[in-house]
Amino acid sequence: MTEPRYQRVVLKISGEALAGDERFGINPPIIKEIVEEIKEVHELGIEMAIIVGGGNIWRGNVGAQMGMERAQADYMGMLATVMNALALQDALENIGVPTRVQTSIEMRQIAEPYIRRKAERHLEKGRIVIFAGGTGNPYFSTDTTAALRAAEIDADVILMAKNNVDGVYSADPKLDANAVKFDELTHLDVIAKGLQVMDSTASSLSMDNDIPVVVFNLNQPGNIKRVVLGENIGTTVRGK
Repeated sequence: MTEPRYQRVVLKISGEALAGDERFGINPPIIKEIVEEIKEVHELGIEMAIIVGGGNIWRGNVGAQMGMERAQADYMGMLATVMNALALQDALENIGVPTRVQTSIEMRQIAEPYIRRKAERHLEKGRIVIFAGGTGNPYFSTDTTAALRAAEIDADVILMAKNNVDGVYSADPKLDANAVKFDELTHLDVIAKGLQVMDSTASSLSMDNDIPVVVFNLNQPGNIKRVVLGENIGTTVRGK
């Protein structure tokens, strides 16, 4: 069997991915498909942490459009990520995958507070760790959370699982027929060209800590495992 390319990974899943075609809320058949794929990777002995967004329940920019204070809207988004994390945990444990949820905002009745060393110990013991609550601060996205936690736990890579997007393009391929897909980029390319991989704070953090990012299509069955095993799918962003 092919040896995995990565041993410790951070998987970033958007909240919208959990909603499927419903576009809002948590779609049980969709989440079941996702956790089955995660289980396949876990069974390879890969240490995995997961960051999940909250866009299927609440988005901070929606609050801003309503005239809500930005910080308040962002805190609501952080709570949405906790709901998604608990749903993922339940689905994973229902198929026999041990997990722990850690939140950056303390809510001890339902999850552990985020402690870096404890998270690393869970990973070493074969548990999947789901980081919820973003960074715990407004004005930062879950992309930034993924880059921050990856640096803190010394992850080999950030797996950026996208909804029906198979990589990074020069423009939106749905709007521009001439859009070109990139196989490889540097973090500096992403920042300089303003490519929509992750927000600029997350890109800078990944570049400063030399953490590669693989952007791939979550909706293609088996893609998480393919990336971990080193198949060249999607777009790889690395180095400076």
